[in-house]
Amino acid sequence: MRLGNQRLGAMMDVPITRRRVITGAAALGIMPGIAPAFAAPPVLRLSATSRSLVINGSEASALALATGDGKIARFVRGERFNATLENRLDEPTLVHWHGLTPPSAQDGTPELSQPPLPPGNRYAYDFPLRRAGTFWMHSHVGFQRARLMAAPLIVEDPAEKGRDEQEVVLFLADFTFRAPEELFAALTRGHGAMAGMDHGHMGQMHMDHGAMDHAHMHHGGMAGDMAMGMDINDVDFDAYLASDRTLDDPEVVRVEPAGRVRLRVINAAAGTNFWIDLGALSGELIAVDGDPVMPVKDQRFPVAMAQRLDIRLAPPAGEGAYPILALREGASERTGIILATKNAQILKAQLEQQVPSPPLGIAFEERLRAAAPLRKRKTDRVIRVDLTGDMMRFTWGINGKRYGEDKPLRARAGERVELVLRNRTMMAHPMHLHGHHFQVLAINDRRFSGAMRDTVLVPAMGGVTVAFDSDNPGKWALHCHNEYHMMAGMMTSLQYES
Repeated sequence: MRLGNQRLGAMMDVPITRRRVITGAAALGIMPGIAPAFAAPPVLRLSATSRSLVINGSEASALALATGDGKIARFVRGERFNATLENRLDEPTLVHWHGLTPPSAQDGTPELSQPPLPPGNRYAYDFPLRRAGTFWMHSHVGFQRARLMAAPLIVEDPAEKGRDEQEVVLFLADFTFRAPEELFAALTRGHGAMAGMDHGHMGQMHMDHGAMDHAHMHHGGMAGDMAMGMDINDVDFDAYLASDRTLDDPEVVRVEPAGRVRLRVINAAAGTNFWIDLGALSGELIAVDGDPVMPVKDQRFPVAMAQRLDIRLAPPAGEGAYPILALREGASERTGIILATKNAQILKAQLEQQVPSPPLGIAFEERLRAAAPLRKRKTDRVIRVDLTGDMMRFTWGINGKRYGEDKPLRARAGERVELVLRNRTMMAHPMHLHGHHFQVLAINDRRFSGAMRDTVLVPAMGGVTVAFDSDNPGKWALHCHNEYHMMAGMMTSLQYES
């Protein structure tokens, strides 16, 4: 069903008075329909720096990963990842190349791969790019990622050279005017997180798969979400961002009527899962976490923290504006961008929806099938990993231990390894394994041949089994990608034995 101006006006009621309109050729530095050069690229020069943003009408301080030309970092599979990182901050930093499979010493994880980069210093990186896809890069030091030190990283497939489609990147984040360290201190004191955005709000939400309703309660800005059945959000953030903007002043990307669009969604949020709602458009999911899947058609797709989605869209013929919204799970807040043809009327979207979105759940994961699954072979090693802790005390760990007190997981090069992830808590956790891509093989003991991923959402009091080939020796982090959970201790390492 087409979303023209009439349908758009039903959900939006205020004309945009200030907006940045971006043509397809300039949106996020992307040139649609123009194939990339396949010669060896110049060195990618990245700077860890600070910046100012205007959020909810107020000036905000944030961090950034800045490229030398202001465009998205972009490579082609088969090239080398040749980059330098300069630290222009007054504190140490280190950047992880999320979804890439570098040598362990270049993975950007403090202590496991290399020490943090001191202020005023540089690191050089150089390794082969073996896979194409939608990836991203972010700090792995303290709460710098929560302070928005993250950016897209795209590796194009040479087989798709010259494909006639426009690329749009939807980069999601959450933001608080308070220092993340303050929020974390409040959480660990057992007082919840005071993000200062909601006072005395109470609503109703419905559990995925028809489970029980529960109250979604906030007390003076503290995010409770302590359901009888499960916990959802730790923190009520002040803003939910799409490409550094809110729906008060959304990014408008110009598209061609009846054109083809490849939407690359990256959930870079520190503590928020989203539903991607295409509105009147239908989409075809073609990849998750950079790995192709058998196409899945739908209008709404879940994306947990650190996960990515590649969705093909086709706006209808004629003029129109098409909101692409990211709905915060278990809540009413939302963010997003607007796709619009050249002469379409652009109206302003409401920041909240009337009915809160449901929790993400894991049902959609069972629909996914890898286009290029792992080859069949026997399993050499099974590693059982328990996700432990609780929301009330805000203590999180793996196998009952906080990171630093944990016992590393072990594997040998050349093995087929199964990780049996069991969530012993009342909150879902997006678990990310560095340096590898794995295949989802079971959810709650139901076996199937699922998607290839690098981050999987493990449901509350449930389990997910994944398999990978141990073909990248070194020391690798395995952690929850909720930054507050990771900093509280939900992290361990996978280390190769000789």
